[in-house]
Amino acid sequence: MDNEKIIERIAEIEREIAVLPAGGVSKKNVHGNIYYYHRITQNGKRMEKYVKAEDVDELKSNIEKRKKLEKELKKLKQYMPKEKNLDFKTKVIVGNRLKSLVSITRNYKKRECIQILRDYIFKDIDDKVFILYGLRRTGKTTLIRQIILELSESDFNKAAFIQVTSKDSLSDIDEDLRLLEKNGYKYVFLDEMTLMEDFIEGSALFSDIYASSGMKIVLSGTDSLGFAFSKEEQLYDRCIMLHTTFIPYREFENVLGIYGIDEYIRYGGTMSLGGINYNASTPFSNIKDTEEYINTSIAKNIQHSLKMYQYGGHFRQLLDLYEKGELTNVINRVVEDMNHRFTKSVVERITANNLLGDRVDSLNLDKVTLGIKNMLDILNKEEQSVDISDVHMTQIKEYLAILDLIKEIDLEYLPEVNQKSKIIVVTQPGLRYAQAEAIVENLLLDEKFQELDIQKRTRILERLLSEIRGKMMEDIVLLETKLAKKDKHVFKLQFPIGEFDMVVQDPKTLSCEIYEIKYSKERACEQYRHINDEEKCAMTTHRYGNITGRYVIYRGENTEMDTIQYLNVEDYLKSL
Repeated sequence: MDNEKIIERIAEIEREIAVLPAGGVSKKNVHGNIYYYHRITQNGKRMEKYVKAEDVDELKSNIEKRKKLEKELKKLKQYMPKEKNLDFKTKVIVGNRLKSLVSITRNYKKRECIQILRDYIFKDIDDKVFILYGLRRTGKTTLIRQIILELSESDFNKAAFIQVTSKDSLSDIDEDLRLLEKNGYKYVFLDEMTLMEDFIEGSALFSDIYASSGMKIVLSGTDSLGFAFSKEEQLYDRCIMLHTTFIPYREFENVLGIYGIDEYIRYGGTMSLGGINYNASTPFSNIKDTEEYINTSIAKNIQHSLKMYQYGGHFRQLLDLYEKGELTNVINRVVEDMNHRFTKSVVERITANNLLGDRVDSLNLDKVTLGIKNMLDILNKEEQSVDISDVHMTQIKEYLAILDLIKEIDLEYLPEVNQKSKIIVVTQPGLRYAQAEAIVENLLLDEKFQELDIQKRTRILERLLSEIRGKMMEDIVLLETKLAKKDKHVFKLQFPIGEFDMVVQDPKTLSCEIYEIKYSKERACEQYRHINDEEKCAMTTHRYGNITGRYVIYRGENTEMDTIQYLNVEDYLKSL
């Protein structure tokens, strides 16, 4: 293995070790009852924390994984060449080792958001730090490596990369920054800053001391809440923030080299799908990996940030769940519940419109779909080990929104103009689809489905998944249009009978465009019957202004039919 690959593997191992538990598991027999404890040593003191019996195997597995990685890390470091030692306290990489570390991304295409980072690095912006944050596997470390590669040779020699671990302290980082500053370093990139326990309380150090003296400081991490808290308090108005979590279809295609709305629905949300430009496997390829991603990247992310900030002062109504050791489970359940509700809404839509086609022999379609909905309700109850109140749900959704995992789209009604509601869209479509697909595949185990022959069961399963992809395509178009057209009002419009899948209103010109969004590749006049309905259009004009365009977004070719513009969905999303 050459030096470049060794350095890359060392960095990868160190990131993995940082989030894996240390120590060991002890067992105690108290009056005939067995209790398990997680034993660790901190600052020379041995500490023990009670562990539920059902969590012991996972904890032991993660501890063993950490030990194996530590052995591999020790072995790899023996092969690394020795460089000038400035006696750093933390993991500081400079010079040739830094060149090897960043070179792996030399041929990677760049996300569009790198321009914001580029402006900070190369333009005259003083007294501010740059915060690069987002969920795991959304390209944060890659962006850092790519911007380092853009430095001139002289500036590269003034650049340093610090791989922060949970063992590091703010005072250690401060010492290393002083040493770097003394030796003429100007560009410092600190990865996984939020792993450090005292980061949030002391984050003003980076702007007040180092950025103000001309050093460019880029902080990166996966605990988005931690950075959000820092921005509101310690780093108020002294930082530039770039969130990497949302990856639009355009970047999924251009950067990863993966094409098609179906692929985006299945795997969109991370920069990890194996394609032309990026080679890591996707976390959404199966339900087990998806649930692991939700647990580590979302649930534990939130809990870690809350624990680290002001001694838990932001737990609010979630404190009781945290103290019971249930918080990460409940956050997982909230994410699952949203996706269960989404799947259930698709099933109800299928039932209402009889979209499964022919009646299934002697079985009534309503009974089949009722069985589906009952199964979803049972799953919700079985998986919920603790009651989730509306207060808990609301607060967790607030934090999911800060993480950019969910966005809300307005759902408006005519003629009931005072009635309004929200559509919750998950910004990582692959996550939602993986959970929805797993739920639907479980339908094959339902007793009513077992009464059908395999051809009919398969046809129903395929139709359900097709409808789920269709509803997700609607949500993707709504979300990306809303985010791209910030000066417009983008919403879904519901009538007593029928709906406009999307309305884009311009409040300045008092005009609007109306859209139908269809998963089909074919064209048919019934696809645009609602946006051609005179009564619906008259109500829309009265409420939102003149209708300047009628469109159908679908998977077929761009064309026109009966004055209705048909737009290919991939072309439309790339044009935003």
